[in-house]
Amino acid sequence: STTKKKSAAKKNLVIVESPAKAKTIEKYLGRSYKVVASVGHIRDLKKSSMSIDFDNNYEPQYINIRGKGPLINSLKKEAKAAKKVYLASDPDREGEAISWHLSHILGLDPEDKNRVVFNEITKDAVKNAFVEPRQIDMNLVDSQQARRVLDRIVGYSISPILWKKVKKGLSAGRVQSVALKLIIDRENEIKAFVPEEYWSIDGLFKKGTKKFQASFYGLDGKKMKLSNNDDVKAVLAKLKG
Repeated sequence: STTKKKSAAKKNLVIVESPAKAKTIEKYLGRSYKVVASVGHIRDLKKSSMSIDFDNNYEPQYINIRGKGPLINSLKKEAKAAKKVYLASDPDREGEAISWHLSHILGLDPEDKNRVVFNEITKDAVKNAFVEPRQIDMNLVDSQQARRVLDRIVGYSISPILWKKVKKGLSAGRVQSVALKLIIDRENEIKAFVPEEYWSIDGLFKKGTKKFQASFYGLDGKKMKLSNNDDVKAVLAKLKG
């Protein structure tokens, strides 16, 4: 008689960012899960060009990150053999974008609830995350893409000016460039400031048994600025008179 070899049951594939986290999470989830890592982002804008289609709603033009080819092929192979694929990158906009890129590259259904998030690597937190997986949050993805596109536009537009005017190899960013302008504007204000002489008159008064202090405001209900000692003497003369 012949005996057929029992085929191994398909496992659920979980993709996280960090290889260090993968082993711990796999231990928590048990034998029906296989956990692998994307090691951060797998797609990005091309370095040699702007890679943004200005005529098509600023659409970013992504390519697979150099050196990630073998990893991407391995992830595709694992995903094809898996019972279900879960995307468990970090719970922030960068993590959401990584999940979105993975979903695209692996040909996953964008409507599928395959996104799991946890804020701590504990058994309870990890297991609870798989109770109610959700769809990829496109608001978070769009937020990350907007930041990435802005970084690229500002960096690739201003950096060449820096190379010409200051020094080769310098880069300008969307945050540091604005922060630098604020510092320069403030410094220019300080340099342009002309100090003005300012005097004040304070008096101690007594009404009945009560004593109180008051400061000079002006004459005849109108505010008056005391710019020098002569102004003060003139007011004091009127008060004495």
